[in-house]
Amino acid sequence: MENKIWLSSPHMGGNEIKFVQKAFDTNWISPLGPNVDNFEKELGNYLSIDNVAALSSGTAALHLSLILSGVSVGDEVLCQTFTFSASANPILYQGAVPIFIDSEIDTWNMDPVLLEKAIQDRLAQGKKPKACIVVHLYGMPAKIIEIKEVCQKYDIILIEDAAEALGSSVNGQKVGTFGDFGVFSFNGNKIITTSGGGALVSANFSKIAKARFLATQARDEAPHYQHSEIGYNYRMSNISAGIGRGQLEVLDRWIEKRRHNYSQYNIKLKGLFQEEPENYFSNRWLSAVIFEGYEIREFIRIQLLKHGIESRPLWKPMHLQPIFQVHPFYGNGISEKLFQNGLCLPSGSNLKIEELERVINLVIENSI
Repeated sequence: MENKIWLSSPHMGGNEIKFVQKAFDTNWISPLGPNVDNFEKELGNYLSIDNVAALSSGTAALHLSLILSGVSVGDEVLCQTFTFSASANPILYQGAVPIFIDSEIDTWNMDPVLLEKAIQDRLAQGKKPKACIVVHLYGMPAKIIEIKEVCQKYDIILIEDAAEALGSSVNGQKVGTFGDFGVFSFNGNKIITTSGGGALVSANFSKIAKARFLATQARDEAPHYQHSEIGYNYRMSNISAGIGRGQLEVLDRWIEKRRHNYSQYNIKLKGLFQEEPENYFSNRWLSAVIFEGYEIREFIRIQLLKHGIESRPLWKPMHLQPIFQVHPFYGNGISEKLFQNGLCLPSGSNLKIEELERVINLVIENSI
């Protein structure tokens, strides 16, 4: 029987157990502790940003970013439609209204031209959006410089969902550090993992200090338990942070391996792949190929599945999701075509050469 090939499974570097063991030895098992403090510092050093809050998930980071942006009931938040639902769900947590924006073909991420048109239309209706969530999908940076310029022009808070893009950059600057807030995920399938976890970053010290406060149930300074604001149980555990510290040590190596996977797919397979614009660097979290139509995509996906190979259709756009389809959408059809024809192929940094070749050969055989 053929071995199972996963889409993107966890890949340990070796030193994770050292940091976790120290947490056990010193009895730092509860949330917070030395591993959390050091993980925040080490992640900040990697991103060249000073203010980092280690949290329980990327979704928690997005939720806190909206709270810190002042988003509340009835406010409008611009959001990329071509993404995972976790990018949009926190908007509803706040009772706000998502305004979905379609993609451009170069990076498959939010179209800055369409973004500005949407803002102008909302303003014409007497509604100014409060914030904008742009996603760096599959590790490919969005046109973040152009998007930032649009947001600054209309005084709209910019939140970068870089959950899939740790290590990616534009002009040498890491994504997640361009906007007012940057969000990262360390879920089990991400490029590095803390089992479950995330981080919120910002150039604004006070905002991250407030994020840490809110993430620890918003407990006021007092000898007793006193709360003046609504808080959340969103802090990362010291155990999870220990795993993250070991993972950070091998991050660049894992990126190199994933980029190699992408290179082989791009060279040997027919189809449309995400090419990096000039001065863009993608961590290639997932390698995705666009086939000529839905039927061939589904046929190949099923054939891979029969051989124990996990693949996944590209994200179904949020404006097509039952829970979100009642909300405004500014589209051009690109995200729908990507969803219909696109397939993510196994991309893990622990993917063996023979496994990569097995995937490539099966796709070629079933594309004829």
